[in-house]
Amino acid sequence: MKHPLRNPFVYLVMIIPTLILYSMFFIYPMLTSSYYAFTDWNGLDNYAFIGFDNFIKVFSDSDFIAAIKNNMYFILFSVGLQVPLIIFFALLIANVKRFQRLYKTTVFIPSILSTSVIGILWGFVLHPNIGPVNKFLGFFGVESIFWLADEKWALPAILVVNAWQWVGFYIVLVLAAILALPKEMNEAAQIDGATGFQRAWYLTVPLIKPIISVVVMLSIAGAMRVVDIVLVMTNGGPVGSTEVMASYLVNEAMGVNPSYGLGTAISLIIFAFALVLTALYQLTFGKTKE
Repeated sequence: MKHPLRNPFVYLVMIIPTLILYSMFFIYPMLTSSYYAFTDWNGLDNYAFIGFDNFIKVFSDSDFIAAIKNNMYFILFSVGLQVPLIIFFALLIANVKRFQRLYKTTVFIPSILSTSVIGILWGFVLHPNIGPVNKFLGFFGVESIFWLADEKWALPAILVVNAWQWVGFYIVLVLAAILALPKEMNEAAQIDGATGFQRAWYLTVPLIKPIISVVVMLSIAGAMRVVDIVLVMTNGGPVGSTEVMASYLVNEAMGVNPSYGLGTAISLIIFAFALVLTALYQLTFGKTKE
């Protein structure tokens, strides 16, 4: 075995099948999509090369600018509010002695449910007449709120539902990192008189910074490609108040007058935004010291 493994040709033979599959299903589709972004094509007829017209059209559309702002709201909500809650609940579950597995399973269940199921479920929960949220608020004299039909409340409602779906997945990731830490350090800090908050803030959180960094990056990437929950619950409405870049892409590429070229241009824009944001995070807050 030693003699064949010293031959670089052996490694090349092993790598070629993977490279072929990778090129067929990733490189080639990506390159063709990049080309179609510069064409006028509805996905069926012959296409015509139009240069940067698709990109100019997109950035001159006020609806797309509003969609970018909504994606930024998703990012701010995910990183600013969702991540601290993830860390808090992970620490809470890690310190529970009984039914820990039950709690882990319970928080993880929403992330394995279909988005269609979640959209229908929360559509009932937020129903203005029979929904339990408005029923509860009614006890305090609050009038019925049209959560998904009011421009003021539609986006916050979508943000909460999207967080409810994915928070459990990230909690399990952070919880696994916490449970993998040596118990001796926590016990030594406890003997030295450190309170539970001090052990969590000065010991546990610094040690799990790498996984927190991963959660933040995944949250940013998820916020940039969020689309399914928007399409299921509001389809970008009312009056475009919940439109995001990906739902704008779907409506333009597969709408009444489909424009595949415009859709691929938007997909490249989304990819560029996600790449720049994750790179900026890595260059600023994502660096961790050993």
